[in-house]
Amino acid sequence: MARENEDAGMAKDATKAKRQRKNKTKETKTRTVHANTLYHSAKGEENPNRHYANNRIKTTKYTVLSFLPKNLFEQFHRLANVYFVFIALLNFVPVVNTFLPELALAPVLFILSVTAIKDIWEDYRRHRSDKEINHMDCLVYCRAEKGYLEKYWKEVRVGDFIRLRCNEILPADVLLLSSSDPDRLCHIETATLDGETNLKQRQVVRSFFDLDCDFDPLKYNSVIECEKPNNDLNRFRGYIIHQSGRRDALYKENLLLRGCTVRNTEEAVGIVIYAGHETKAMLNNNGPRYKRSKLERQMNVDVFWCVIILLVMCLFAALGHGLWMFQYGDKRPVFDVLSPEGTNLSPIMSAIYLFLTMIIVFQVLIPISLFVSIEIVKICQVYFIHQDTDLYDEETDSHLQCRALNITEDLGQMQYIFSDKTGTLTENKMVFRRCTVAGVEYSHDANAKRIAMYQEMDSEEEECMSHGGTLPRRDSVGSHQSARVVLRSHSTKSHRRTGSRAEAKRASILSKHTAFSSPMVGLPGRSGCCHNLCCLLKTPQCYQFAPERNPTTAAK
Repeated sequence: MARENEDAGMAKDATKAKRQRKNKTKETKTRTVHANTLYHSAKGEENPNRHYANNRIKTTKYTVLSFLPKNLFEQFHRLANVYFVFIALLNFVPVVNTFLPELALAPVLFILSVTAIKDIWEDYRRHRSDKEINHMDCLVYCRAEKGYLEKYWKEVRVGDFIRLRCNEILPADVLLLSSSDPDRLCHIETATLDGETNLKQRQVVRSFFDLDCDFDPLKYNSVIECEKPNNDLNRFRGYIIHQSGRRDALYKENLLLRGCTVRNTEEAVGIVIYAGHETKAMLNNNGPRYKRSKLERQMNVDVFWCVIILLVMCLFAALGHGLWMFQYGDKRPVFDVLSPEGTNLSPIMSAIYLFLTMIIVFQVLIPISLFVSIEIVKICQVYFIHQDTDLYDEETDSHLQCRALNITEDLGQMQYIFSDKTGTLTENKMVFRRCTVAGVEYSHDANAKRIAMYQEMDSEEEECMSHGGTLPRRDSVGSHQSARVVLRSHSTKSHRRTGSRAEAKRASILSKHTAFSSPMVGLPGRSGCCHNLCCLLKTPQCYQFAPERNPTTAAK
């Protein structure tokens, strides 16, 4: 009987241990997010979100302590730098040196210093960009003030409630809880993540979908259980557990990712799920890395073969010198070089010393002046790229910035371009021209100037018609164009726009370089010609709207 009880107790303990292991495994695969408003007065150790990363980002490559070893390690990826440093150190050996050690070290230090200064400048710009991003403003709910206060991005924590406004960039990965849109949608632009400029829709969590009033963070008492941070932009799974015990599923349609821009939505409220380097955008960013150009890789191969040739030449000279010294035996030549102690050297030691000496003498096989010139040329290239007026953008008032100064050699060496659509290489821009509703025309401001220009042209044509009668018929092409001008003037009489002649001239200059600047045409079913493809082909569909253009009718 006692044994049965003992077996039952052991089975119960095993089941309990198995359950604990299962719960522990589940905890490691999921993340639990609580609202920070519930732990406003709690200490740091009592907040369950304290273990999650903050929203401060850092994309710099170096620190003050790690700069020198890390930068030298990256620069020694170039075999030429390793070779020149070896030659400079070899000159410090008194037995084999041929030049002044300081003179041999100067060009090497120049190359390493110029590259190090460029890397420092690049990393400083990353630091400046990080500082600018970390100090951007956003609205975070404060329980003490019972309202939203402006805070820096770096002060945002997991579990904070954020109010998002139109054209505002998301500071972190946010779960959408409320939206001012009647359909409870939030439109975002994900161009910074996937390059797509078309807007994407995100939906409020289902349990908050039917809220008639504004979202109140103080009434929020749910717990979010979701997956661990990962770099999959198209996947998000989780549950929101309410106080009543009801669980609602969460999908990627409920998550707003860091770096996206809110569009066409006045206001939205969400809770931060992932912050800082745990956001999906930052997990997809592998950080700055050392970029090697195609020319640099090719130079490494060329330097390797030059070093092989140099070693063969020095080995051949050392063997010849050793054999020549061996022929003298105990008799030493007059011009023999003694050891530092003043004793005679053996033929083997003489050959070794001569081998090292020949390396220094034949070092010009890989000219260090060439690499110094290359570094100077790359700096000049970067300067001219930054100052190029053809690469200036007037809309953003910015010049081209060369962020990686060591890949300018790859410019103009592209062989293949793969594109999934034409918009990748060009610019797909939808331009609103005009629309007519119930006979009232609504046009874009940018197109109003072009319409004014056409009105000035039409008025000049009408003056010519009134003073000179009909337009002269030069040929069939000219008569066709003049007829189109006259018909266009009739079709645009009801769409007059006010504008001075100076504005019309400026608009005419602008229209030569602007797409979609064609004249306003008549609509089918109204007076005038439709000026569509049927006009060019002179089909009966066109003649029913413009019978005067029908050859048979005109003849009658």
